[in-house]
Amino acid sequence: MFRQVPVLPVVVPLAAAVLAALLWSLARRGRLSVPRAAVAVVLCVYAAGVLANTVFPIYLDKPVSSEPWTNGVVVVPWTPYEVADAVMNVVVFVPLGFLVPLLVARVTWWRAVAVAAVVSLAIEVTQGVTAHLLGGGHVADVHDLVFNVVGGALGYAAFVAVSRVPAARALVSRFRWHDDALDPAHAAQPEPVRG
Repeated sequence: MFRQVPVLPVVVPLAAAVLAALLWSLARRGRLSVPRAAVAVVLCVYAAGVLANTVFPIYLDKPVSSEPWTNGVVVVPWTPYEVADAVMNVVVFVPLGFLVPLLVARVTWWRAVAVAAVVSLAIEVTQGVTAHLLGGGHVADVHDLVFNVVGGALGYAAFVAVSRVPAARALVSRFRWHDDALDPAHAAQPEPVRG
C-alpha cells in the first residue's frame, strides 16, 4: 500500500487561511456582517470539501507512471459514463452556482457558467497532472466538466428564482457581498417614455 498525503492537515489549514483572508477583506471594505461571514464560512467549507474529494488521494511513494498522459484523461465526450457520476457532478456544483452571485456584483448567467467551467477545468487539469505525476486517484474526464457546468447553471437559476420572490429578496441581499443597486438583476427598471 502506498503512503498518501494526509487530507485534513492540508485542507483544513488552507481553508482557515482563505477564511481569514476573506473576513479581513470584508472588514477592510466595511462589509463585514454575520450573514456575509456565514457566506465566507460556507464557501470555505464547500471549497475544502470539493478539494478533498476531487484532488486527493495523492500518493507519496507511488512510482511515477510511465504510461502516456492520455491514459488518465477522457477527452472524448459521450463515451460510457455512469448516471450516478453525472448526478453527483451536477449536485456538487449547484452550490457554486448559488454562491457566485452572492460574492460577485453584476453576475449574469454567462458569467456564472464561465466560473463553473473555469473551476471545473482547474479540477480536471489538477486531476490529470496528479494522476500522471503523483499517482493521484482520479481520472480527468470531459464528462465531469460538462456536468459540473450544468450544476453551476442550475445553482445560478435557483439563486435567480429565490431572488425574484419579494420576501426572499431582502433576506438574500443581507448575504450579498456587494450592493443590490449595483446588480442589474435587482436594479430599478427605468420608467417607460410616454408620448
